[in-house]
Amino acid sequence: MKYIALVMCMALAIVLTPYVKKLAIRIGAVDQPNYRKIHAKVMPRLGGLAIFISFMVGFIVFNPNSPYFWPIFIGAVLVTGTGVVDDLYELSARVKFSIQLVAAGVVVFAGAQINFINLPFGETLHFGYFSIPITIIWIVGITNAINLIDGLDGLAAGVSSIALITISGLAITLGDTFVVAVGFMLLGSTLGFLVYNFHPAKIFMGDTGALFLGYMIGVLSVLGFKNATLFSLIVPITILGVPILDTFFAIVRRVVNKKPLASPDKLHLHHALLKLGFGHRQTVILIYAMSALFSLAALIFTKSTMWGSTITFLAMALLIEITVELTGLISDKYRPLLSLLDRRNKS
Repeated sequence: MKYIALVMCMALAIVLTPYVKKLAIRIGAVDQPNYRKIHAKVMPRLGGLAIFISFMVGFIVFNPNSPYFWPIFIGAVLVTGTGVVDDLYELSARVKFSIQLVAAGVVVFAGAQINFINLPFGETLHFGYFSIPITIIWIVGITNAINLIDGLDGLAAGVSSIALITISGLAITLGDTFVVAVGFMLLGSTLGFLVYNFHPAKIFMGDTGALFLGYMIGVLSVLGFKNATLFSLIVPITILGVPILDTFFAIVRRVVNKKPLASPDKLHLHHALLKLGFGHRQTVILIYAMSALFSLAALIFTKSTMWGSTITFLAMALLIEITVELTGLISDKYRPLLSLLDRRNKS
């Protein structure tokens, strides 16, 4: 059933995306180019609606049996509706964050909670009553991490697909049929949209898609591992290592520079790789490779010690941060030369 669901959702997304593109242009849901954006022309940005509709059709048709069916349905509608309105009218960060909290709370109070984490020295830390706020923070954090990494054609969709493949694969080994079914449906919908979103993109997923994908991946990562003592929280953290680290370092940058957490910048990982001279498509593929390495590390972690897992994760995190920081230093040092070369190329 899961493979049929994957193929059906993928086919639906391929068929629906061109119609969503026409709708986005008609109602004005477009992304205008500016100093912070990579693209140079107006782009429709409601593409996530195709992912959402394709997934929901599969979700309702195949109706995977679980007490989490309706909580996930309600939460997904909330965050996707928020994304649609934001793509049209640009909601404030406070409004979006508030609705994300409500959507996360719907599934958390239905029982999807992170109850413990394994520590490197062999102990298990149980969260007790703190399970509820910790899980809500996790889901909202992943929702925004996927949203923040959505800066290049096909980047968020590809990274999400790699994470979904890994989560679904591990869920198969755990015998969690619900997570497998939902993961495959979401994967099919995302891959179908990626046909139109890979560089050069014909449509962006917008906040509609980024918030929906982030929310669903956050929820699935909780459901997939909440009862797996062996894996605990280190595996989903590692699977989502690239967007989590990119978001973490973005928060640190803004705190250090005394800027609002919601303020945008051009210092994310994909910006750093572009400044190093990689092309648009090369940058996306490089980040795909990083995500795949984190996913591979997550698979290895299931067979290794907690100390080994933690050290490996920290080493990979440090490597990404060094890349970003060195790029920033190089860019600052040679900015006058780069500006001069840019002006000569334009002339």
